[in-house]
Amino acid sequence: MAFPSGTSDWPDAGFPGIKINPDSLVAEVVNEEVCAAALAASTDPGDVIFVRLVEGHAAEAAELLAEARYSDPGSLRLRIFEADILRVSNRLDRAVDLFRQLLAETHGTPDEAAIRQHLGRAYFASGNISAAVESFTKALDLRVTGSADAALIYASTVALRRARDVADLAS
Repeated sequence: MAFPSGTSDWPDAGFPGIKINPDSLVAEVVNEEVCAAALAASTDPGDVIFVRLVEGHAAEAAELLAEARYSDPGSLRLRIFEADILRVSNRLDRAVDLFRQLLAETHGTPDEAAIRQHLGRAYFASGNISAAVESFTKALDLRVTGSADAALIYASTVALRRARDVADLAS
């Protein structure tokens, strides 16, 4: 099964069959067969949590997250999922607060760019577009200066362009 028309240039979301919608900046399943096959082959509980979040099953993702955090309480990836569950559940202020806490913990580390990208998405979802632009700008700068993978740089570029477009429309 090919990607639906128009999604081939969407940024990769980090899991097969899932991409970031460049308008909403939300991850979407664009190829169910590829996603299901990758999920069936995975032994990482974080992959199941991510896919359930993308599918909009926040309650199921939260249950799976609680189990996974019991086994690995310090996992940054799992803590990001915790904030994403809040974002998907429209508890945007709490999501922003948690991402800001994670940002304070990762400042100056290689993980800072990813947290800034997630924080930007939470700001964007909450309608705080100027904060989203700032966060995406910093994520992009960190990714470029850190010679990150081209797919990550592209994702930051698309998110920043979208946030700037929304900001321009509002002014």
